[in-house]
Amino acid sequence: MTKATTTPPVPLEDQLCFSIYSAEIAIQRAYKPLLDGLGLTYPQYLVLNVLWREDAQTVGGIAHQLALESSTLTPLLKRMEAAGLLRRTRNPENERQVIIALTPDGDSLRYRARCLNDNLLEASGQTVGDLGKLNRLIRQLRDAIYSHIGALGGAEPGMDPAPKS
Repeated sequence: MTKATTTPPVPLEDQLCFSIYSAEIAIQRAYKPLLDGLGLTYPQYLVLNVLWREDAQTVGGIAHQLALESSTLTPLLKRMEAAGLLRRTRNPENERQVIIALTPDGDSLRYRARCLNDNLLEASGQTVGDLGKLNRLIRQLRDAIYSHIGALGGAEPGMDPAPKS
């Protein structure tokens, strides 16, 4: 027998990947009642966050920032358009690109969605500074891993948005 077959697996509670994964589930569960009140799913909230930061972006640019493939994002964007949260239009300078822009309804959710951060702060029992430090550490970890393994489209998601060209 090799050492790999005789060494027991690391318990879940000692695995960083499981801790991050299960914390993400806990955060989504804390957000769910608030998102339901806004009529949003968590992925829709993420798309809106990207557009609240900078409106009128390409599907590829949004996908890049969310570490998703454009083909995964397209059905979500179509549902959001049908709900009146955004509009999809062809880029007149490059017909192959679709530009995603907020509607007034999508933009107005920006202020109502602020309750999610307050909820996470309260539910976690942490300070703003503590959560900010944890966020920076997790982003550093993510970026180091993507630097080592490569990323979607050859660039790290969540970093600088993809060019709008």
